[in-house]
Amino acid sequence: MSAAAPAHDHHDDHAHDHAHPAGLKRWLFTTNHKDIGTLYLWFSFAMFLTGGVMALLIRAELFQPGLQFLNPEFFNSLTTVHGLVMVFGAIMPAWVGFANWLIPMQIGAADMAFPRMNNWSFWLVVPAAILLVSSFFVPGGAAASGWTLYPPLIIQQGISVDMTILAVHILGASSIMGSINIITTILNLRAPGMTLMKMPLFVWTWLITAYLLIAVMPVLAGSVTMLLTDRHFGTSFFNAAGGGDPTMFMHIFWFFGHPEVYIMILPAFGVISAIIPAFARKPLFGYASMVYATASIAILSFIVWGHHMFTVGMPAAGQLFFMYATMLIAVPTGVKIFNWIATMWQGSMTFETPMLFSIGFLCLFAIGGFSGLVLAITPVDITIHNTYYVVAHFHYVLVSGALFAIFAGVYFWLPKWTGHMYHEGLGKLHFWLSVIGFNVAFFPQHFLGLAGMPRRIPDYALQFAEWNMVSSIGAFIFGFSQLLFLYIVIECIRSDRKAADNPWEGADTLEWTHLPSPAPYHTFETAPVVK
Repeated sequence: MSAAAPAHDHHDDHAHDHAHPAGLKRWLFTTNHKDIGTLYLWFSFAMFLTGGVMALLIRAELFQPGLQFLNPEFFNSLTTVHGLVMVFGAIMPAWVGFANWLIPMQIGAADMAFPRMNNWSFWLVVPAAILLVSSFFVPGGAAASGWTLYPPLIIQQGISVDMTILAVHILGASSIMGSINIITTILNLRAPGMTLMKMPLFVWTWLITAYLLIAVMPVLAGSVTMLLTDRHFGTSFFNAAGGGDPTMFMHIFWFFGHPEVYIMILPAFGVISAIIPAFARKPLFGYASMVYATASIAILSFIVWGHHMFTVGMPAAGQLFFMYATMLIAVPTGVKIFNWIATMWQGSMTFETPMLFSIGFLCLFAIGGFSGLVLAITPVDITIHNTYYVVAHFHYVLVSGALFAIFAGVYFWLPKWTGHMYHEGLGKLHFWLSVIGFNVAFFPQHFLGLAGMPRRIPDYALQFAEWNMVSSIGAFIFGFSQLLFLYIVIECIRSDRKAADNPWEGADTLEWTHLPSPAPYHTFETAPVVK
């Protein structure tokens, strides 16, 4: 394989030129993929808690009808920044953290291809997050247009919108730098013998995700730049008063926005494809079909943006096209779910915490997928557009999809990362609290949406009171159970429960078979040969 030789050269340079750094300078200037992965993961968890506090404020306000704690403007700011923080601050950086930790270890490389750019990619997300969160404290408060930043509302608000646009630009630059790094690493630094079709599925899902990011991030950057010029430089791209078209922004935004959903979900598919075979003690069923299904989902994600806009006045032919295209995505997704179930079929399964979160992912993500199919049907979508049914749907996709997979992955690789075993009993308690809290919080929102409760409102009619109360109780259970997760991780790092090099019987990728636990500071002194 042509990519093998550079792996040796690069690694030798890395091993001899770098002393093992320590202290603050280690974290500020690090070019080590594991350190940067750790930084990303801790940063994303901090943002997850920040976004979570906003979510709990929202649910506290919605606990009963009437305005209790928040004024409507602040409520709208909370829903806006909660969405932006969770998408760009929590879920995406968490996956980049996984990519940094795992891709070099799973392909037998010494490090990422561009270590210095890797450092830059991380340190760009910090000021962006500060811009987003600090926008609450400027005159006029944070942006209150929803995370979709729709005009004309977004054109009329104060300086916080400019801060949000700048934050989105910085995050986009960071994502593109990270994507270039990941693609170059995967295509050039694989160990001898590791062909593309021998790569672990997590590496495949990230390779496809990185291409998606490079394709859609400039679209988002272009659309928010046009917003900025509409606000300050007299243009009228989206300003109807000057001849612009707000609907055009929706088309451009969702051309980015729908692939963005898969950017957050595809790495989850890779993590689940690593965990289920390990705990079923069987090879992944249909590896090649999983690769093709992942690529198909990525391609199809570009032609479904219109299903977010059935109510804007689209020709019937357009509605039919987007309806059928959206339904088509269920086919490759169904292939994946079938393959995971087939992998478990007649396997010698055990149910440690990573497997529990994986099965939780499988069941709950399937519910999110089915509710997505319901929303794909044009007449149904027009009826329940912008209701809580939509809120329930995307939380089933992104929380029980992306977030549960992140938890599964953290528990699965924590022994390799820290050299210690987490507390299994507490891990299982975290799973059950999360799965119960999550379902109590979000399943009733299907009923609220079908009954007609609109989203993004701080007050509601009396008939929605009971299910809102149940939903808020579930949200608080789910929210506070994440503090248990923080305790488990810290306790694991400090514990003296040494982890074996491969504590999972069925795990067979390079990081388990060729590296000790914890993984050494310089990964793979000599590139392994894959047969």
